[in-house]
Amino acid sequence: VSMAAPRGTMRAVRVLRFGGPEVLTLQPGVPVPEPGDSQVLIKVHACGVNPVETYIRSGSYARRPALPYTPGTDVAGVVEGVGEHVAAFKKGDRVFTTDTISGGYADYAVAAADRVFPLSDKLDFRQGAAIGIPYFTAYRALFQKGRAKAGERVLVHGASGGVGIATCQIARAYGLKVLGTAGTEEGMNMVLRSGAHQVFNHREANYLDKIKEYTGTEGVDIIVEMLSNINLAADLQLLSCGGRVMVVGCRGPVEINPRDTMSKESSIIGVSLFLATEEERRECATALLDGIEAGWLKPMVGSEYPLEKAVQAHEDIIHSAGARGKMVLVP
Repeated sequence: VSMAAPRGTMRAVRVLRFGGPEVLTLQPGVPVPEPGDSQVLIKVHACGVNPVETYIRSGSYARRPALPYTPGTDVAGVVEGVGEHVAAFKKGDRVFTTDTISGGYADYAVAAADRVFPLSDKLDFRQGAAIGIPYFTAYRALFQKGRAKAGERVLVHGASGGVGIATCQIARAYGLKVLGTAGTEEGMNMVLRSGAHQVFNHREANYLDKIKEYTGTEGVDIIVEMLSNINLAADLQLLSCGGRVMVVGCRGPVEINPRDTMSKESSIIGVSLFLATEEERRECATALLDGIEAGWLKPMVGSEYPLEKAVQAHEDIIHSAGARGKMVLVP
């Protein structure tokens, strides 16, 4: 039987020490955070689960939050209260965030007002929780770092997860020729529905040959890479002259031959949303809010988990057989 939390307290997933998924602990009776002057308190209806949260939790990531902490940056929900200096939002507004101060794997979360955005009625809360890191990262990879232009070819390597779907939708809306890869039939269909012109099964032994055959001598101009520790060396073979690989995801080291970059004057560029300037974040937000209004920004939600299953969610996002949309926690 689920008991109502006493007023002023909530459930939150806490990380008390760095380690495997099992260090995620759901705690009742955590005080509901108070919003500061320029902050917003949100009743969380859904929170996105991102691969980066598993790296931070393990302690192996460059950013290590002070312990204990609650993971989660991408929440969607309803404003419960606002700080004294917040004029843009009021109690009852539907919103989504691109960051939180208190952590999103919880019943309530506090976020800085400049990281909170109105959630259009066109999207539900689970879709709202799928916008933050995936869509901002995809936009940054394509335009702020990749300098993508209409008419160029982009290959989204691992296109059926949150960032992959976001990249396909954005690239198609901006006039690029979009190729994607996925590892399951369901994932491949999702990639096509997200705007890819062509999709390849990256579990087939000869899929790289099929991509080369499709692109002919020209190659692809941009590769948005979700698993560079596996694919980077092969990516360099697929590029056009002056082509660039955008490293969005990586789970370990890889060996490449730097000569492969010389033969095409290609670039390997790392992408980190955490390093975006305020101006760059505003540019992302403007483009994406326009996309929601225009109707092409439509997050596809995959697996949903209650807060009690946060451990399972962290296991599945790294080890599941193939991504199928954005993974979310629903308190």
